[in-house]
Amino acid sequence: MATDNSQSKLFQPLAIANGNITLKHRVILAPLTRNRGTPNSHSTPENPNRIWVPNDLLVEHYSQRATDGGLLITEAIPPSLEGNGMPGVPGLFIPEQAEGWKRVVDAVHAKGAYIYAQLWHSGRSNIPHMTGTPILAPSSVPWEDPNEYFKHPPHHTTTRVKFADYPPSEMTIAQIKSTIQDYCKAAKLAIDTGFDGVEIHGANGYLPEQFLSSNVNRRTDEYGGTPEKRCKFMLELMYELSKTIGEENLAIRLSPFGLFNQIRSIQRLETWSHLCRELKANHPKLSYVSFIEPRYEQLFSETEKQSFLDSWGLPDVDLSLFRKIFGDTPFFSAGGFNDTNSWGVLERGDYDALVYGRYFISNPDLVEKLRNGWPLTHYKRALFYGPLEDNSVGYVDYPFYEGDVKAEL
Repeated sequence: MATDNSQSKLFQPLAIANGNITLKHRVILAPLTRNRGTPNSHSTPENPNRIWVPNDLLVEHYSQRATDGGLLITEAIPPSLEGNGMPGVPGLFIPEQAEGWKRVVDAVHAKGAYIYAQLWHSGRSNIPHMTGTPILAPSSVPWEDPNEYFKHPPHHTTTRVKFADYPPSEMTIAQIKSTIQDYCKAAKLAIDTGFDGVEIHGANGYLPEQFLSSNVNRRTDEYGGTPEKRCKFMLELMYELSKTIGEENLAIRLSPFGLFNQIRSIQRLETWSHLCRELKANHPKLSYVSFIEPRYEQLFSETEKQSFLDSWGLPDVDLSLFRKIFGDTPFFSAGGFNDTNSWGVLERGDYDALVYGRYFISNPDLVEKLRNGWPLTHYKRALFYGPLEDNSVGYVDYPFYEGDVKAEL
């Protein structure tokens, strides 16, 4: 039997962007890499395509999930060629990409929704075959597992390669400054394209989090060696971005307890609490902050993740420390929320909004399904990531609710 959840705080307004945007509900689309972009050029073994652009499928995908007053976060968008760690991922550093993203933005806005561009740099979680450039990272630390393969075979081959065979190069100071400017150029392009804001992917073991993490940042200069110095890249990045687009248009995603991409950092609370205190002090008008739940992990079970938390002396850790630090900054949380565990969370004051990934993939009308207590369609994990022979499969072909009352989106 359907349940009326319309009185839940999930469906009450929320102001973000320093009050410039008022959401009509708090069910947020998570940033979800789907690898459905179109190659920008004809690809050959001698001259492989390494740049992808948004296409009609992306327009349809985001439009399907757009609701009046809702907020969508895009898939991770590389701000440069060297930042792109997967095939099929549309970036935002050439005019053709901006034109494609503008079509996405316009379709979302036509539904009355808002959309933020998430900017992402893969850092050491990459191989040079993908970019045609050296792989940059805080330090030249080889991949810990000598037998772990990069997920996708290099262009025009079927043979996967091992991360450990292509260790990254330690970034020079000049490369750090240049990479930050790549982010700034992409952020400005995003705002000029019509995005309502920009979220920085500071989680899941990609470049900004690599700087935060003691096991892969072994620098002894101003960017490493202590929790405070390991935060310098992230703080410098956010400072330059705030100057470029305004801090009210800027947000960040963090995973203080994450393991993805071989992040095994020590001093978790010391590092991330320092980072958050500095972010709050220096950027009190951030649009929002988005965190990943401590016990949620992309590759490990909750039991396995708990064993890591126990080993760090953090058996009962939650996000309340960071919630307290950020005070009145809108605070989002992601990681395993569904139609059974979303209720009462916002009412307790734990967070201001919930971010949904997997179930937003398989339920384009997730907002109305949650509101009305309609059953959720289960996702097909094998179809999460392209490129596929037919990229529409598992992307724009999930059904809308067809019960007694059809969802109106």
